[in-house]
Amino acid sequence: MKNKYQKGLSANILLLGIVSFLNDLSSEMILPILPLFITALGGTTLIVGIIGGLQESISSILKVLSGFLSDRTGKRKIFVASGYLTSAVFKLLLALSRLWQHILIFICFERVGKGLRTAPRDAIIADSMPEARGKGFGIHRALDTAGAIAGSIVVLLLLIFLWSELEQNTDQIAFYKSTIFIAAIIAFLSLIPLYLVKEGKSEPQAISLQISLKKLPEALKVFIGVATVFALANFTYMFFILKTMDAFTPLMPVKQSIAIVITLYIIFNIFYAVFAIPFGTLSDRIGRRKVLIAGYLLFSFTCLGFAFADSVAVFLVLFMLYGLVYAIIDGNQRAFVSDLSTADLRATALGTYHTLVGIVALPASVIAGLLGTITPSWTFLFGSSVSFISVILFIALRSHFEKKTQTF
Repeated sequence: MKNKYQKGLSANILLLGIVSFLNDLSSEMILPILPLFITALGGTTLIVGIIGGLQESISSILKVLSGFLSDRTGKRKIFVASGYLTSAVFKLLLALSRLWQHILIFICFERVGKGLRTAPRDAIIADSMPEARGKGFGIHRALDTAGAIAGSIVVLLLLIFLWSELEQNTDQIAFYKSTIFIAAIIAFLSLIPLYLVKEGKSEPQAISLQISLKKLPEALKVFIGVATVFALANFTYMFFILKTMDAFTPLMPVKQSIAIVITLYIIFNIFYAVFAIPFGTLSDRIGRRKVLIAGYLLFSFTCLGFAFADSVAVFLVLFMLYGLVYAIIDGNQRAFVSDLSTADLRATALGTYHTLVGIVALPASVIAGLLGTITPSWTFLFGSSVSFISVILFIALRSHFEKKTQTF
């Protein structure tokens, strides 16, 4: 029989989705222009890779700690709230950046907020729909990405209506700073619906902090290993933005190039949002492993396309595919970890997964940045090759998942 807390979990998912919608509206006002802001302040391709890698790695290292503390104390909401507040504060400071070094510092601290909130929040989501986690994560990711779409559209509208000329570097920097300031205000507003989330009673767990995989189920260890290989291919999105910008800047005014980049980024997020729930539901029905293999393979082909893309039409198709990749992979990887973990260690398992996969994000993006300084296409050929290797591993290690075929 379900207790009062369990009956209200669907409402909690909706509220957390609204929080994520507003927070991602804020974040995605920043993300499409962030690599352009870095380069406008003098950052190189390698610097973009370092910042992009640190974005993910710092937050991921903290995810296992917040997941552990969440399980240890039996608390979830306090970590989620602290994380969103921290991110909002450092987004505000990001708007004051005058050097790329400032961006490096403020982005790293902003990602601390993401690290604090993600594992406890994902644990709430996983407990909300125990028999249909793929759909639960899909709903949350869809609302999250809907906010991303709205955020990118706001940036595009600001670009079109508020700035008539962006030919001078100083004009571009002023535009980026003003946009980030507005985004920070929205981030603070995202804290309001979080107050309404009802936290249920969870028993504190007598556990010790472990980053090791030793106590995790065998199938989960294997999956985390495969996902880590894929993470090496999944370098920062910023290289996709820069590749597109570099392709069009010599051919048209800067403002028009930025508008095209933001529009393509909006299309990416639309495809992500529209297909997140269908692919989450599909994984509930046919198995997460099959769906994830398809996602890894599609990413490999998408990177291959970016390596040689040179027209608006081609980039349009590629950003659609890039959105599909995230719709297939993002929520389903978390759901798969939840399937393979035990209930009492779910937040810790999610935190461990995020940490081990996220740590690889730094070398992935640094390698991509180094390759990009030689030839931009090498970055995407690297991503395509490593992603294809992860597909081969997933297929070759099939026997490790056969005992769980009823679930995934």
